[in-house]
Amino acid sequence: MTGADAGGPGASGCGPAPEAGAHDGRAGLLATGGGGDRASRPPGSGHVHRSRLTLTGEHRGALAIAALIAVAVAAAEAAGAFASGALVLLADAAHMAADAGAIGLSLLAVAFAARPATPRRTFGYARAEILAAVANAVILFALSVFIVVEAVRRLISPPAVMPSTVLVFGLIALAANVVSLLVLRRGQSGSLNVRGAFLEVASDALGALAVIVTGLVVDLTGFTRADPIASLLVGALIVPRTLRLLADAVDVLLEASPRGVDLGEVRRHLTALDGVLDVHDLHAWTITSGLPVLSVHVVVEPEVLTGGRSAPMLDALQECLRGHFDVAHSTFQLEPAGHAEHERPMHE
Repeated sequence: MTGADAGGPGASGCGPAPEAGAHDGRAGLLATGGGGDRASRPPGSGHVHRSRLTLTGEHRGALAIAALIAVAVAAAEAAGAFASGALVLLADAAHMAADAGAIGLSLLAVAFAARPATPRRTFGYARAEILAAVANAVILFALSVFIVVEAVRRLISPPAVMPSTVLVFGLIALAANVVSLLVLRRGQSGSLNVRGAFLEVASDALGALAVIVTGLVVDLTGFTRADPIASLLVGALIVPRTLRLLADAVDVLLEASPRGVDLGEVRRHLTALDGVLDVHDLHAWTITSGLPVLSVHVVVEPEVLTGGRSAPMLDALQECLRGHFDVAHSTFQLEPAGHAEHERPMHE
């Protein structure tokens, strides 16, 4: 979110820093800003840190429901394939089982992410969710390749299909997948892992739809190549979404700037504060979905450091980032002009 979008103090900047006396004045030059609502902070409490459940963790119940549905549908389709000899049902059952495993991996990552931070892992295990998102994307891509290869094979030599059995189990799978999509819909816009699960269930729904269409076409026309044609269409829909999911996860692992955080706008807002001369070594990255962090060296006027205004300045900087860019965890180093010359060899 840029400054123009925020409802904070002025679109052109973050406004002046609070006057001395708004804080006890004993803060050091380095400080980190915690999240939380300003109204919930008691007077004089200083910089508040709060524990935060990751976005995937907030939706773990939805993921568990989707995983159970996927397992149940996979078992039903496998039984239907065994009873009817329909290869398309067996393939879709394998697809559902793989997706259930991927969602289970996300749930495992949530359990790791909930573990507390340690001196060795200062952000805890939250990044495990991103690793699970990468695994989900790889699984989706592998399934897409399998669908395409199997479709080509069936175009060359189409298998026999019992349309009535295929149609019944296709309808069951489609109904179950629609329920899973509704359960996951709320969380998929914020968490990479929930989005991955949503895409997997969406691909399952498309697979179920392909099964239904195949059953109808084979029953009405006897055209057995309808199954591989529909499978190719499903593969064409899955691959681009899978690549986008993988790209988002890789951006987090490479510590790219979070989406919605324009570092140029951040620099403009911070330097608009009264008492700030310049900023440098500005870095922003994402720990996991919905948890952006930022660090920056802030060059301030001498009066800020010598006149008891360090702590009010830190509060103003943190409030600027919270109000304009939704960055709740930030680290600042206040320094006088010329101090960067001593740091330059470390940052080149």
